[in-house]
Amino acid sequence: MISFFIDDKPITCEPKKTILQAAMENGIFIPNLCYDKRLKPHGACGLCVVENTNSPRLIRACGMEAAEGMNIKTDSPRIRNARKTALELLLSDHRGDCVAPCQLACPAHTDCQGYVGLIANGQYKEALELIKEKIPLPACIGRVCPHPCEEKCRRALVEKPISICGLKRFAADVSETDCIPEILLKSESDTGRRVAVIGGGPAGLSAAYYLRLMGHEPTIFDAMDKMGGMLRYGIPEYRLPKAVLDKEIESIRNMGVKMINNVRIGGEYNFEMVRNGFDAVLVAVGAWKSMAMGCPGEDLSNVLGGIDFLRNAYIRRNLGENVPNYKRVAVCGGGNTAMDACRTAVRLGAEQVYIIYRRTREEMPAEDLEIEEAAEEGVIFKYLTNPLEFRGEDGAVRSIHLQKMCLGKPDASGRRSPVPIEGETETLDVDAVIVAIGQKLDNTGLESLALTRRNNIQANEETFATNIPGVFAIGDAINKGAGIAIEAIAHAKFAAESINCWLKNEVYQPVKQFYSKEEKTEADFKSTLRIPREEPEVLPPRARCVGFSEVSKTLTRDQAVNEAKRCLECGCADYFECKLASYSTLYGARAETYQGQANDREIDQSSPYFYRDPDKCILCGLCARVCDEVVGVSALWQRDRGFVTQIKPEFDLLMGDSRCISCGACLAVCPTGALCELSPTLKKPVPLKEKFSESVCTLCDQKCKILIGIGGGMQTRVLPGGEDVNLCAKGRFGLGQSEELIESLPGLPDWLRK
Repeated sequence: MISFFIDDKPITCEPKKTILQAAMENGIFIPNLCYDKRLKPHGACGLCVVENTNSPRLIRACGMEAAEGMNIKTDSPRIRNARKTALELLLSDHRGDCVAPCQLACPAHTDCQGYVGLIANGQYKEALELIKEKIPLPACIGRVCPHPCEEKCRRALVEKPISICGLKRFAADVSETDCIPEILLKSESDTGRRVAVIGGGPAGLSAAYYLRLMGHEPTIFDAMDKMGGMLRYGIPEYRLPKAVLDKEIESIRNMGVKMINNVRIGGEYNFEMVRNGFDAVLVAVGAWKSMAMGCPGEDLSNVLGGIDFLRNAYIRRNLGENVPNYKRVAVCGGGNTAMDACRTAVRLGAEQVYIIYRRTREEMPAEDLEIEEAAEEGVIFKYLTNPLEFRGEDGAVRSIHLQKMCLGKPDASGRRSPVPIEGETETLDVDAVIVAIGQKLDNTGLESLALTRRNNIQANEETFATNIPGVFAIGDAINKGAGIAIEAIAHAKFAAESINCWLKNEVYQPVKQFYSKEEKTEADFKSTLRIPREEPEVLPPRARCVGFSEVSKTLTRDQAVNEAKRCLECGCADYFECKLASYSTLYGARAETYQGQANDREIDQSSPYFYRDPDKCILCGLCARVCDEVVGVSALWQRDRGFVTQIKPEFDLLMGDSRCISCGACLAVCPTGALCELSPTLKKPVPLKEKFSESVCTLCDQKCKILIGIGGGMQTRVLPGGEDVNLCAKGRFGLGQSEELIESLPGLPDWLRK
């Protein structure tokens, strides 16, 4: 036996064993991309380098035999740098998207492709479970989110983007119509640690949700009568019915989250009392003060802030009180709050409603749909105008004097700056003006928290820690100020992780995930079939204007499935198993460090069981070597040199025309998404996190060990049950195609049997 050390741990192994083999046998991690115990060491990836303290050079653990007295180090700055370089060289010729652009565009990194694919497969409950891993309020967000995910959807290069937000809403709503039990994700064991969450809006509710999943005891304090924050008091009923919001809040309460209303910090509860009564505090108070325009006459009565107007309209209506019936209303602003205000004024009986906006429609930040529906409801848009003065009588506003504008050069945001046209003005008679140009923090009771130059709470961008130890802050109240709800929910997720580390006396170090990205143009989809986007049923304008009934309906089941099938499946099907992506994240590799030659290589889809994507191949050689040395078929070969090198069948044949016997051995060893199987059980392919159940193939008397993949509530595929198991084509790819065969599988979970 050989005796030596790995990371100061005494190791014994048989002679002729490599350092990598000895490490693996003793549970010591050394990364590798080209090792298989059935093959002789190849050293193609260069990732398994280690240090021998008796030698000045790095050595490859897969090719160096262990020797008596060796002292091996598997991790050091030098080793990590070498592994990072090796990964970046491999990435130089790797093309493709790890995850879809829609997911990267979502502030919460929701797995859009995943839940859209599950809906396409009819797995609605599983789609909702996947959404709720990142979004605790899917029915609400599915109604109000301005969906930055859809702005990056590549389907827009064909005709229109996937209705990602509409499908989120569908997944949440269909759970109720299908009587699916309430989805409560499993919480960790109770820790006994108490966290105060100040603010019950989307940020506070979401943070409490995540903290509860981690086993902590969150208590939400909110100043208003009911939880919901801006989702309740800032978004009108016709966009977000409060019954929908109440249902999702109740779901969070049912997890064990304590909620206390009508508590304003600084009143009965001061900030120090809250700090002393809890192990940590999270401030999520939002931005509830309307910004002023600094315009003469702004102090006249009936000159209202946008948020104040919406909040008071909601409160009065729900208390049965009369809401002031302004007949002529001017709304200053061009964002979604301005759209909410003008459309609410219409529903409250205003006969003339104006939008005053100093730029043109093209520069307007509000959603196109909101602008279009406001115009349908009779709102008059006064583009290229800006208030000069609010004029009044007897202390009340009576008219608004406007300066006409033109567009000049772009400003810092990229939008063209409005420039006054000298001598050109206009006056509108009004009896109310609503200023909806932005919101800001009211820090009453929170004066001990440091502020930014913008007078928002100063919080670390990664940990969300404030200047006070144990106090964290998120959402509209911090740094850059008011944003969209999904951004606040994203803050909540990361802040909960940071607080969790604080409570455990650990340092929070957020992982910067590696993502390979690919640019696409319309030319890449010129042969893609055009399919119309499914649109929900919408109330006609006349019916909308007379009340606060929800404007649009949820997609029907058929619409949702058809819409989900339009997805182009941009993200890699093998992402959850890809070693290259995992190691690139671990070592901080960058795909752009070494830019290789771009090649236009076609995906080989000739096999009925799998496809070959040469752009994702890193030339580790495992597939070709296993096919030759283990299976004995030699269906794959290395062709050419340099960046044009490919591993493919001889004579440039397609896989379906080659000597391939469809055993799947190459798929089992591929460390990237270069070789991916086609699941016979999925109507539409979708990358899923899988769990595997051990079983035995009963197609012949060999009784080969197999692993049955389960993902999204479905059987996804069959894998060999060990490195020494070589399955036949039927065993590898045929089991999912017959209910009789599925029923006969030993060890299959009962919930998969019919």
